[in-house]
Amino acid sequence: MEIDPAASGAVLKRERVRDAILELVEERGPGDAIPSERALCARLGVSRPTLRAAVDELVVGGVLVREHGRGMFVAAEKITQELVSDRQSFSLPQAAGAWSSRLLEMSTHPAGARVGRKLRISPAAEIHYVVRLRLVDGSPTAIEYLHVPANLVPELTSEELEQGDLYEHLRARHAVDVSEAVQSIEPTVVTRAEADLLDVPELSPALLFERLTTDVRGRAVEYVHSLYRGDRYRIVSRLSLGPRDQAAPSTGGHHPGIPPGDFTTGEPVTFTTRGVVQDAQ
Repeated sequence: MEIDPAASGAVLKRERVRDAILELVEERGPGDAIPSERALCARLGVSRPTLRAAVDELVVGGVLVREHGRGMFVAAEKITQELVSDRQSFSLPQAAGAWSSRLLEMSTHPAGARVGRKLRISPAAEIHYVVRLRLVDGSPTAIEYLHVPANLVPELTSEELEQGDLYEHLRARHAVDVSEAVQSIEPTVVTRAEADLLDVPELSPALLFERLTTDVRGRAVEYVHSLYRGDRYRIVSRLSLGPRDQAAPSTGGHHPGIPPGDFTTGEPVTFTTRGVVQDAQ
């Protein structure tokens, strides 16, 4: 597959605008207004179509709310529920198919306020910023944006990012042994530029992953968010629910996909999960 430089450039520009707006959102609370499109275009030095593409994504993702005639506002906080309580383990086998990567961008620059908070480092500390197109059996499946503290892996190479297992490279070449990660998954749709890279129609469904990975010393070694094609990738979870006769009274909460009160016990639901890549049509 040939990568269209114009499509790649449009995705990267929208991604930078998205990050800048997210910084504004994190400085505010639900219901607070953010600057107008005109003010944001001037502030960020981008065109209105580029800004609107980023804002549209954040509206679809439930981060912003548009109100006709009034402007844009920070959306209400989302309901978040963990399938497993803190420190409960789960297995995460690799998804099916032959995975490979194509590097779209790699640069080193200051983390900035938002990414610095994610990685628990100074905004002035340098990070490696990496954008990869992830392919399965040669077919584009995901766009991945990685942020890695440069002091942990000062000599990270493009070869490591395109070939083999990145975590194995971190362990073997940089003495960084990853230990655990916290990851969220949300539904979204792709923009025109993302659609061109993923070879799908504009506004196709997608899964948005956000992950923070730490090593055995408790250091944040990677903040990444990825956009996966909804027509080719799905998550399958196996839940261990426990005997029904040991169920404790419901406290009002429930597990995703399970009706309130069903299979509820005093212990957390444990699970295993795996990624499944669908055959291309």
